[in-house]
This record gives sequence, structure tokens and C-alpha cells, in this order.
Amino acid sequence: MSDILCIYYSRTGHTRRAMEEVADALGAEVTAITDDRDRNGWRGYIRCGMDAMKTSTRPLLPFQTEKPLNEYRLVIIGSPVWAGRCASPVRALLKRRGLEMKNVAYLVTRSTSQRSEEVYDQMDMYVKDAHRMAVSLRPGSEGYEFWRNDFVQNVRRWMDEQ
Repeated sequence: MSDILCIYYSRTGHTRRAMEEVADALGAEVTAITDDRDRNGWRGYIRCGMDAMKTSTRPLLPFQTEKPLNEYRLVIIGSPVWAGRCASPVRALLKRRGLEMKNVAYLVTRSTSQRSEEVYDQMDMYVKDAHRMAVSLRPGSEGYEFWRNDFVQNVRRWMDEQ
């Protein structure tokens, strides 16, 4: 069993791909989350933005991890950026289970050149301690692989120091 859990929500597959790459590089467990909301097509896209603006969230569908969240040394949470915020299913996870996670790191994917680092502070509101590290990736950009690999190295370094 791994000491690292990569848990994420992905609507288009960009966050899924990034999280699977990170999990593979770290030998981490990877788990997807979702809610019961249809987010496909252009209507789903609009719904995502509206849901991101709300503070209320929908319940998540059940998900499985190899061990309880509080037993992982590090939980890496992956989210697309929607309207300058984390995806509403990720916010639902953090609101309901964030205090169970001892150490968190964030991986956010974005479609714009804006780094959207303010999302980290929004996510930190729902966890016991602020994130240990974070990365903002723009799939398809020149710096994607560099920043993803830098994040992996930072996680490895942090794990070695603990």
C-alpha cells in the first residue's frame, strides 16, 4: 500500500491524465471522485461554472481507497479550475472529508495562461493545515511537463524529509 493518495475530479480528462502521470511517477494510489450531476456538453460546461460559484455542494458518489484518508502521509488533490475556483465535487470532498487528511498537496489544471494560484487558498479553508505544496498545470502548454516533474520532485523530497 502506498503512503500517497492521488484523488481527483476530472470533467474533460485533463486532470485525470495529470493525476495519473503524477501517481505513476510516485507509485501512489489514484482514485477518482464524482457526484450525480451531468456535466457533459455545453450545458454541463455552463453548469460547472455556476456550481463553482455556489458555496453549497452536492453529495459525492461513494469512492474507495485502500485505507482511511487519515492514514495516508500525503493526499494529493486534483481539480480543474472552474470560474477561478476548484471544481464543486472537489469542494464537496474537502468540505465533508478535508479534516481527515493530515497533509495535503494540490494539483490544479487550467485552460488559461492565468496560474489560478488563489484556488489553493480556497481549498485550504476546508483542511486542518495549509497545503504542503501545489502546482498549477496548463495541459498542452510548453511548461506542462517541466512543472509536473518539478512537483513530483518536490513531493519526493518532502516524503524523504518526513
